[in-house]
Amino acid sequence: MADDIEDAPDGLQQLRAMLAGDLKAPMGEKLGFSLIEVEHGHAVFEGTPDHSVYNPLGSVHGGYAATLLDSACGIAVHSQLEGNRGHTTLELKVSYLRGLSERSGTVRATGRTISVGRRVAFAEATLHDSEGRLCATATSTLLLFDVEPRPGGFLQS
Repeated sequence: MADDIEDAPDGLQQLRAMLAGDLKAPMGEKLGFSLIEVEHGHAVFEGTPDHSVYNPLGSVHGGYAATLLDSACGIAVHSQLEGNRGHTTLELKVSYLRGLSERSGTVRATGRTISVGRRVAFAEATLHDSEGRLCATATSTLLLFDVEPRPGGFLQS
C-alpha cells in the first residue's frame, strides 16, 4: 500500500491528466460545463447556460451557478492534495448578484483556495458572465480525508 501512495499522482497531476485527456466529470457533461484551467490552488470552469437549465420563472436555475462555484472551489482544493487524499463539500454559501440567462453567454467560475489543512480546507469562487460582470460568489468549507489510490487518477473506477 505504501508504494501505491508514493506512485499515486497528486491532485494537480490528476487534474492536468484530466485536461490533457479531455475528460469531463459526469456532472459537467450533463450540465455542459468544463474545467478549462488548473494550477496549484486555482481552478477555472466555463459553461454556456441554455434553456435546459432554466427554472419555471424563465431564468437559469440558481443550482447551475452553485454547481459551477462548488466545482471551482472543490477542484482548486483538489489541486493541492496528495494522491491519497480526497474531499467533499461540507458547506457552500452562495451569494447571487445577477441572474443568468441564455444572453449571459459563456460564464466563468474561478476558484481559489484560502487554506488547506489536514482535515479541512476553505475556498472561494466567483462567477462572471461573458461581459465580465460579477454574477455570483461562493465560499466553501471542505472535509479532507484519505482515499485508496486509483490507477489513472480520481475519475477512473
